[in-house]
Amino acid sequence: MSNLKIVKGGVVSALGFKAAGVPAKIKYEGRNDVALIVADEPAVAAAMFTTNRVAAAPVLYDREIVKGGKVQAILANSGCANACTGEEGLKDAKLTALVTAGELGIDPKHVLVASTGVIGRRLPVDRLLEGMKSAAKSLGNTYEHGLDAEKAVMTTDTKPKQAAATITIDGKLVTVGGMTKGSGMIEPNMATMLGFITTDANITTPMLRRALKLAVHKSFNRVVVDGDESTNDSCFILASGKAGNALIDKAGESFDLFLEALSAVAISLAKQMATDGEGATKFVTVTVKGAKSEKDAERAARAVAKSPLAKTSWFGRDPNWGRVLAAVGYSGAEVSDMEAEVFYDKVWAFKKGKVADASQLEKLAKVLKKDEFEVVVDLHLGEHSASIYTCDFSLDYVHINADYTT
Repeated sequence: MSNLKIVKGGVVSALGFKAAGVPAKIKYEGRNDVALIVADEPAVAAAMFTTNRVAAAPVLYDREIVKGGKVQAILANSGCANACTGEEGLKDAKLTALVTAGELGIDPKHVLVASTGVIGRRLPVDRLLEGMKSAAKSLGNTYEHGLDAEKAVMTTDTKPKQAAATITIDGKLVTVGGMTKGSGMIEPNMATMLGFITTDANITTPMLRRALKLAVHKSFNRVVVDGDESTNDSCFILASGKAGNALIDKAGESFDLFLEALSAVAISLAKQMATDGEGATKFVTVTVKGAKSEKDAERAARAVAKSPLAKTSWFGRDPNWGRVLAAVGYSGAEVSDMEAEVFYDKVWAFKKGKVADASQLEKLAKVLKKDEFEVVVDLHLGEHSASIYTCDFSLDYVHINADYTT
């Protein structure tokens, strides 16, 4: 029986990890913009990266490093993405990893780097490395240390995003904790903009990779803010093994328990991202059920979650179910409008050709006044379902992105 518990915490909740976040003037004065996460010893590692063919220098570098299966430190910065910076950008990524390894006295092959911010600008290496050295002197494992690290990777985020969970495996308490950043340019298709997860579970590299892939599929891959996939999307997980559970090296009960805890943390972080979408005023879960296949359910839900027309109607508190059904229709999923139903929470807007009258529209309007609601489309064609986490499009979204680089 599961004994999963959601607890207050973040990236240093698991045994064997420290973190810090400091200001280094990479873009703003007096704001944390350099984060450092360090394991006491080389940790088992796995990662997933953007599928965007225009990948940032840190992604190119990290893809090779993580193949080794061991990582001890992650250096991250906000304010500059180090993307579309050519060979010089890749050299900068390598240099910052090398100097970080020297400062910490660890193997350079065990250092990952991550960047987020404006695309096309050269990384201010000197400032980043000064920040790294300051962070190295400030490392700790309290909640505040994790919060400082989280604040250092925020860009247009308006609030920190952290989560943690515990679960007992083989009589040992195993902890999973993490942090993420991201509120715009999000349809990851692999992970999130930047996600950092740690655990003290004792697990092999192949099983950690499998767990991350499965957890990402049901969490970060289900987040849509604006349908744009970043050049820097990365999700890392490090496992220290310090919980002392029997080694998880195959599928079975222990793996399932670990996956349950990891998924709980990842889903929490994913929902926090959607809630904090740029300019968002509403958190919306789009669920499609009754589909002929899981693929159909997901593609239909994703189409609704990405639709600018649907998202702007939610901002305007307009129960425009026609936009929802139209998005399902062009999604590629099999659908019959004479069989489909559309609900806002449990209030129907369209039922197999029957449309909401004035009385029903009043009930729908009350739902859309809420800060959080669910859009449900029942296709009545099968038994498969899928949910996507998203938000509305507000006027502030336009203002934030119109002025992002200037």
